Amino acid sequence: MRFIFSAVICILLASFPAFAQSPGGTEEQSVSAMENYRLGRELENLSRINEANTHYNEAIRQCLAEVSGNTASRITYTVLTWTLQRQRRYSEVITWGERGLKLFPDEYRIMEIMGEAFFYLDDYPRSLSYMQRYTNALPQGDRASVAYFFSGEIYRLTQKYHHADIAYTTALRFQPNLALWWYRLGSVREEIGEKNPAIDAYQQALRINPNYNEAKNGLARLQGN
Repeated sequence: MRFIFSAVICILLASFPAFAQSPGGTEEQSVSAMENYRLGRELENLSRINEANTHYNEAIRQCLAEVSGNTASRITYTVLTWTLQRQRRYSEVITWGERGLKLFPDEYRIMEIMGEAFFYLDDYPRSLSYMQRYTNALPQGDRASVAYFFSGEIYRLTQKYHHADIAYTTALRFQPNLALWWYRLGSVREEIGEKNPAIDAYQQALRINPNYNEAKNGLARLQGN
């Protein structure tokens, strides 16, 4: 199993883009931390949480060692914020993200993860600000779909349903196979009285996940069943 994980990591790292580095650090120095982060994600996806946290903790340790040794690169701060986010240490994501952006103000991956952290801290204005900074800079970026989805969530929770419709719709153009996202789109369309578009969204959710009870209930309400 370890061999399989390592093979996956090698493929991921081989395709990872190169970025400008800090005066005292190199991207290669952060590879080990990135590998631990990726292994942690793989283990977390397998519900092996304790093992995942072992790799997450090691990734954090490596990143902090690079920072204290003045060898940190932009990947150091990216991996550090990503890893802290996986452990739900949202306030620390903000602290380190701000430090990273002072050194690398164009590191959009940090902007996006800070947007997520602010969302989970219920600071919707700042979350939306970071998500918009990301999508304005990288409208086709790797995390654009997630940024648009979180924007939709913020608009939904603040009852700006038309804005939420636009954000969810945009997110789904990037990733059309997520039942939750179609359900959320259906729910905001239902809120603003757009019956047929809401039905379409609920049906899309059920095509992906036929057992999605919330989507079934929404469809039943609108169809009068």
